[in-house]
Amino acid sequence: MTYLVPFDGSALAEAALERAREFAALTDEEVLALSVVPLDERDFAVERGWIDETDRYDPDDVASALEAQVKAIAPDATFQCERPEDVSSVASVTTDVVRTIRTVAQEADATIVFIGSENAGRVSTPVSSVGAPVSEDPRYDVHIVRHAGDD
Repeated sequence: MTYLVPFDGSALAEAALERAREFAALTDEEVLALSVVPLDERDFAVERGWIDETDRYDPDDVASALEAQVKAIAPDATFQCERPEDVSSVASVTTDVVRTIRTVAQEADATIVFIGSENAGRVSTPVSSVGAPVSEDPRYDVHIVRHAGDD
């Protein structure tokens, strides 16, 4: 069984990974950190803070940076990067990211998905949030991390 952590490098994703690592140490479960890095979505990469507006977008560089960040937080975690094909809008990119997370959760037989999201579980969520749609899947439990660090 596996604890899955969708990981985009944000402070909340880091906190979710840390929480999953702590739970795994107590329960002897595996931790899988999943990054979804769309191939040709430069604007999405800028929005996520993966690159500056003036930087060249290289999905391999982004994936390597995210993997290094994961290994610094949870050295024993497995890192997986999925790269959906290009889509036409940010809403579609988010839909693709959610679909990818749900697919990997099922393939990995995830028992808990640790989501770092300020918006998961609220009635109103922004289009760019993956927390709410991922948390709706009844095949796994969800641990929502809404605060990074000592906030």
